[in-house]
Amino acid sequence: MTWPVEPGDVGWAMNSLGRIIRSVQAFGRELSRKTVPLGAAPRTPAIGLALGGGFARGIAHIGVLKVLEEERIPVRVIAGTSVGALIGASYCSGLSISELQEIARNTRFTSLARWTLSRCGFASNDRMIKFLMRILKVRTFEELRIPLGVTATDFNTGEGVVFHSGEIIDPVRASCAYPGMFLPVQIRGRYLVDGMLSHPVPTRPLQEMGAGRVLAVHLRGTWAAGGAPRHLFAVIGQSFAIAQDAMASIWRSAADLVIEPDVAAFAYDDFKRADELIQVGELAMRQALPEVRKWLEAPAEAPQMAPRVSPMPAD
Repeated sequence: MTWPVEPGDVGWAMNSLGRIIRSVQAFGRELSRKTVPLGAAPRTPAIGLALGGGFARGIAHIGVLKVLEEERIPVRVIAGTSVGALIGASYCSGLSISELQEIARNTRFTSLARWTLSRCGFASNDRMIKFLMRILKVRTFEELRIPLGVTATDFNTGEGVVFHSGEIIDPVRASCAYPGMFLPVQIRGRYLVDGMLSHPVPTRPLQEMGAGRVLAVHLRGTWAAGGAPRHLFAVIGQSFAIAQDAMASIWRSAADLVIEPDVAAFAYDDFKRADELIQVGELAMRQALPEVRKWLEAPAEAPQMAPRVSPMPAD
């Protein structure tokens, strides 16, 4: 007997098959990472890179990545918050440093967001969907060339959420959903906002992903120029900056080294100064190189990478 096949059944079957294939691929990669010959020699610790938020100031992350590549410092895992998630996803998907630089030079606020009228925010970052679809080399966490964690915050519970599996785009959008400015992003029934509320610099997620050494990039900027605030966004931004400073000891305690590119002279929306921001990131990373090189001279006793299990898959 032949049963009729409905179009919806075909779509459901193809989606289910895609998830199964991605799961098998991910399992194979984890198995290959964890399989070490008996008696194998100790190796250098897995270096993890934590990229914090900062909107346009986050372009400085590209300078950090550029120096790490040029100096052949192996980065085994990356975690990103807000713009750190966007740049981390782009880099882990396979974009080269030159491609990242070119994208940064041509990106503006309107490339990622649009103004809107809503009770939940003044802008939507739904334009980020087409932006990421255009630049990303792959679409799922399982296909990334470097393991990635993307942080977000559950608006209702305040719980930090870290994505490691499934589709990439919506978790990145959620991680960038700055409260008060951007609308929350709904994923699997949960309303998510910027990861900086729970993981301003995602050092602890890196530890949980198995990083042996954690290099944190903190983009400390201010929204206040002294005196009265200029507009509502300055009030919101400076309030969150104060809160982040108060909780800095939490993420700093999980970092082996913190570098802080000097982005104080840059506005939150200074996309037009991309080249200067990249240079600031390069300078900060080069100053930190001697300490990072010491990590490569101290072999780890065992492989550091742990399985990437997501508490909340994106699909």
